[in-house]
Amino acid sequence: MPKQTYITTPIYYVNGKPHAGHALTMLVCDIEKRYHGMLGHDTVFLTGTDENALKVLEAAQEAGEDPQAFVDRISQTFVEVARQLGIEYDIFYRTTSPQHFTAVQRLFQVLRDNGYVYLDKYEGWYDVSAETFVREAELVDGKSPDGNEVRWVSEENYFFKLSAFGDRLLAHADANPEFWLPVGRAAEVRSFIQQGLRDLCISRANPGWGVPVPGDDSKVIYVWFDALINYLAATGWPEPGWEDLWPADVHWMAKEIFTRFHATTWPAMLMAAGVPLPKTIIAHGWFTFNDAKMSKSKGNVVTVADLLTWFGEIGCSPEMARDAVRFALARVLPYDGDANFGREEIARHFNADLANDLGNALNRTINMVQKFCGGVVPTGTVDPEVVSAAQECQAKAEGFFATHELHKALDSGLEIIRFLNRYIQEKAPWTLAKNEDASLNDVIVSMLYCLRVAEGLLRPFVPSACDALLAQLGYGNTDATTEWAIATDPARLNHGKPVQDPSPLFPRIDLKAMNSETPTSEPTPVAAPAPAPAEAARPTIEFPDFARIDLRVGRVLEAEAVENSEKLLKLQVLVGEERRQVIAGIKQSYEPDELIGRQVILVMNLKPRKMAGLESQGMILAADGPDGKAILLTPEAEAPEGTSVH
Repeated sequence: MPKQTYITTPIYYVNGKPHAGHALTMLVCDIEKRYHGMLGHDTVFLTGTDENALKVLEAAQEAGEDPQAFVDRISQTFVEVARQLGIEYDIFYRTTSPQHFTAVQRLFQVLRDNGYVYLDKYEGWYDVSAETFVREAELVDGKSPDGNEVRWVSEENYFFKLSAFGDRLLAHADANPEFWLPVGRAAEVRSFIQQGLRDLCISRANPGWGVPVPGDDSKVIYVWFDALINYLAATGWPEPGWEDLWPADVHWMAKEIFTRFHATTWPAMLMAAGVPLPKTIIAHGWFTFNDAKMSKSKGNVVTVADLLTWFGEIGCSPEMARDAVRFALARVLPYDGDANFGREEIARHFNADLANDLGNALNRTINMVQKFCGGVVPTGTVDPEVVSAAQECQAKAEGFFATHELHKALDSGLEIIRFLNRYIQEKAPWTLAKNEDASLNDVIVSMLYCLRVAEGLLRPFVPSACDALLAQLGYGNTDATTEWAIATDPARLNHGKPVQDPSPLFPRIDLKAMNSETPTSEPTPVAAPAPAPAEAARPTIEFPDFARIDLRVGRVLEAEAVENSEKLLKLQVLVGEERRQVIAGIKQSYEPDELIGRQVILVMNLKPRKMAGLESQGMILAADGPDGKAILLTPEAEAPEGTSVH
């Protein structure tokens, strides 16, 4: 039997409830499992809870609970977070299990038999909150480097000869560049090792909680030594068959437990036991709020339930709210450094990528299938240029999955949607239909193909949204892309099948309404007449006169003809986070459908004006064409909505 792909989160302390940081690590493993499944790999994903810590015992005592009942209750909250996000783990591992006790005591004995564990006296400082030993030189104002209270410990304990493995760890990392990731944190590990590793105290006096040292019940095994063994114990080690799963392909975690424990202590333990090392150990950064790490003490903890409630309140269905949270976590994944995780940051990405780019592309494509093809997917040939673009996006995503840069893999999937929006503007299907151009069906089919490709590339991230997208395109429940290799195959289109009426997958977030509790200075509503005829000569103005004109890049979200008017169109234009209604006299130059998704230049600071009984809140700029028709001015390249024009 070939070895299975093995992916793990850290196991989480059960002294408190899970927050968005815990959910992030679960999610990245879930995404990688789904991707490997599409590659055809038999993949096992482990997560779980670390329950043997002294601080867990103390938290239970403070809560007035039996320790086992306490960890049972808190452990279940992590199971619930996984359920809320659609996390498909295979093993939920708990360190209070008999399986764990057996494996930990066995590995301890193996290391002792191999000469890497010895008995000695430990005297020094101990940070109970972080469950770590602290050197005198590391204290800051009498506290640990993390700012926690420390206790002086003086007792006879067992030690692991960590100092014997510095050179071996560096040599292994030199031979295996993917061993420590990302590169910046790998450099931190090297620096830590080069400063000199010291032997590690791996036992504590037995408080009545934890894994007893084999042959010495007066002591329990140090929680970090105990907890790290979970990855190996879950394979069934030392019983036969454990090699079907081990070594782990990737250990995911947050950066605070990377350098001292997972990147050094854990592989040294495996070396000492003669067990193969994991392929990759990778640590992401933290979510921050105004440069402060998320923590209960700062009162800035965000939970998955908070995020699900918020997305529900702005109009997402339960399935789309779940995918919105998955998207938000993955989109701002702090891979190399830390990342801000405020609501405005989340909303900007959500609006730009899901509500605007994906929503507009899906809406426009289905509308054109209904308008130009009778609502049925036509027979046609996908443009080779479009296939090439899709394959390039897929190749980029593969490269980023290989380096675990999942935020970039997600962006590669979104890139085919951005390409589609540009393709629609370039090919102008409305003009092809008006001219009865024979290439119309090929263009429509190419547009549908882009959406089909996006479903495959985005499926590991937002599976429910991909299901909903397929349904609107007329596919059945069994048509989901389950094989990565065929995600860009043009032969997978459902020619001759009807599409559904378009329906927004994700509603747009109104940032102003979201922040209405915070006083803000609202811009004055403005109006815009239709473009005026050019004058033969105009008076010279000074630069300050020109500078008073507020020109911004906007994107047309909606366009429709004004009733009983031969010239006017009513546009809804997105400018930054603001939505403006603009009445423009361009009906004789443009069909409404061809304007949706297009970027325009908008004059923001004109006085409001009524046109055909409708208020116009801006004026879009246009040039006069040789036939007297308007030619809209657009940026040469895509620019963020709201960008100033100078």
